[in-house]
Amino acid sequence: MVQWRDRLGMWLACMFAVTCCATILPAHAVTLRTAAQEGTEPKFIAAGGERIAGMCVDLFRAIEQLDPELQIVGDQSWKPLIRAYSELEHGQLDLACAVQRIGERERRFHFIGPPLYNNEYHFLARISDPIRISSWDDVRQLAPDNTVLINRGFAAGDIIRAQGGIPIDDSATNQVLNLQKLVAGRGRLFFHRGRDLRKLLERTGNSSKVRVLPQVMLSSPVYFATSKQLAPDSRDRLERALFQLEKSGELDRLIRKWD
Repeated sequence: MVQWRDRLGMWLACMFAVTCCATILPAHAVTLRTAAQEGTEPKFIAAGGERIAGMCVDLFRAIEQLDPELQIVGDQSWKPLIRAYSELEHGQLDLACAVQRIGERERRFHFIGPPLYNNEYHFLARISDPIRISSWDDVRQLAPDNTVLINRGFAAGDIIRAQGGIPIDDSATNQVLNLQKLVAGRGRLFFHRGRDLRKLLERTGNSSKVRVLPQVMLSSPVYFATSKQLAPDSRDRLERALFQLEKSGELDRLIRKWD
């Protein structure tokens, strides 16, 4: 009789533990792994201490508010863009925010939801350089002094290579280093997306040394991208939340906040 009571007590304790876990965790909770991508302001911005803010962080929190069973983790940890994209491709990360559908990325990632905004690409030059650029031919005609600086692993590299005949230097991994190289004359131009270029120059103390050339050389939409290994149900829930944000106008509001 004592043995039977012991077994009954153990069974009741197990059932209580299972009930508590079911109460604490949503039945269909999904954790999605991401990373804060270095050098991608205003997508991710160092906000003092160890805190990371930015457009994509705002979008992640808005998605979680719409679907509380989705939890996006990792946006408070920095990773180089190349590493983040490699981990996304191999299923070590589940999603990335504001990715261009360009080059081999179509093969590597699964793109979802509405376009978030357009990336507009400009050339940057030293203020002392009287250069004017209105076409890719103008860049080619600067040879032999026409090396273009780009951030390694960014879409800018694919864009320049597709034009042909333009030498590039992609040894730097972020825009701060490339601005330093540009000012030092280690490249004639710096090619980068233009959503926040003037703020970048102000933040890095280069407003009196570098100017943004006015010609938009390319405009390309960006999307959420997921790993191809992500479960279809999780991908669909994420996509539904993005379309809800677009329909309500919240998507546009959150993006314009960082203009």
